[in-house]
Amino acid sequence: MDSLGNPVKITLTEGQVHDIKEAPPLIEGLQSTTVIADKGYDSDKFVETIESQGCTATIPPRANRKNPREYDKDVYSHRYLVEILFQKIKRYRRVATRYEKLAATFLGMVQLACALIWLR
Repeated sequence: MDSLGNPVKITLTEGQVHDIKEAPPLIEGLQSTTVIADKGYDSDKFVETIESQGCTATIPPRANRKNPREYDKDVYSHRYLVEILFQKIKRYRRVATRYEKLAATFLGMVQLACALIWLR
């Protein structure tokens, strides 16, 4: 997602796959200075991947972390754009109710919804 809340890359995974497994390929090659994510992405390996690309990781530490990492709370407050993007995508009924049963056709509908979001 860019700084305006528009989608940049989309992948589709099975329901049982954790999001952190798909995160490194999603940020690969992006021209960004900051990556904002929620506590589910608080992984030393993922933060190292972000920083190796020359970006800043704005990810709050999990509550059980022994050495909590500092993060910019003002920058993190812009994560609401992600939730707004999901709301925009779910306005398209075929995506929200998942009429498409095949992964390829469902991904196509999500990509179409994202293209329409870009056009608005």
